[in-house]
Amino acid sequence: MKKRILFPATCALFLAIACTTKNPFTGKNNLNFVSNEQLFPSAFQQYSQFLKENKVITGTADAREVENVGNKIRRAAETYLASKGYSDYLKGYQWEYKLIEDKAVNAWCMPGGKIVVYSGLMPVAQNEAGLATVMGHEVAHALANHGAQRMSASQLQQLGAVGVALATGSQSAERQQMWQQYFGIGSTVGLMLPFSRNHESEADMIGLTLMAIAGYNPDNALGFWQRMSAKAGGGAPPEILSTHPSDKTRMNNIKNLIPKAKEEARKFGKVY
Repeated sequence: MKKRILFPATCALFLAIACTTKNPFTGKNNLNFVSNEQLFPSAFQQYSQFLKENKVITGTADAREVENVGNKIRRAAETYLASKGYSDYLKGYQWEYKLIEDKAVNAWCMPGGKIVVYSGLMPVAQNEAGLATVMGHEVAHALANHGAQRMSASQLQQLGAVGVALATGSQSAERQQMWQQYFGIGSTVGLMLPFSRNHESEADMIGLTLMAIAGYNPDNALGFWQRMSAKAGGGAPPEILSTHPSDKTRMNNIKNLIPKAKEEARKFGKVY
């Protein structure tokens, strides 16, 4: 029985150690079982399908602004990565920026650089700096391979569930189900949700640096997130049960990160 219990845990530990990639923005080794070669084709296909099923806005001032800001953020990422000796890091990325007609106050970036901004976000962004804040944040998720990391963490969680099943296999069906529920809640609240919140904070940090290098004063980020908070109007779940930091936590973090973003931007001739 002990061998059956230890085997999944040993496999999980081996995978966690063996499958790590270095994040050039943070210097940390990140858990990642999924290569860009595996992930990007699927992401590009999903993005193309999404564009077919939604109304893409073209030829307007807002659409041109999305394209312009996106290209500035891209060039900032290229400049930063080249300075760190990671010129090949963006191999396989295919940047694309689309404005979609939708009242949702949201934007997202798929792995490989496929970006969507919803028209409902534009009034909250207010200007290029506000748009650069959110686009820098979303691009950061793609650059840090957060999508692949979430997939990897999910695989480990599934492996853990297998371990629980093996460890409790001799017990009654009711007790097996109870232990699976305990594991599901514990691993989600104790590991998966903090993992996601950490990604959001990382994306804020990287995004601030990118917008600053791109020529946008990162002081504007605080105003943008304040407007986002006001637009949401409260009602968010407790931070411990959320994939995102609370508004208060996020804005406190941003206040602390802005000086660091300015310091990094000065290395590229940007002074704020």
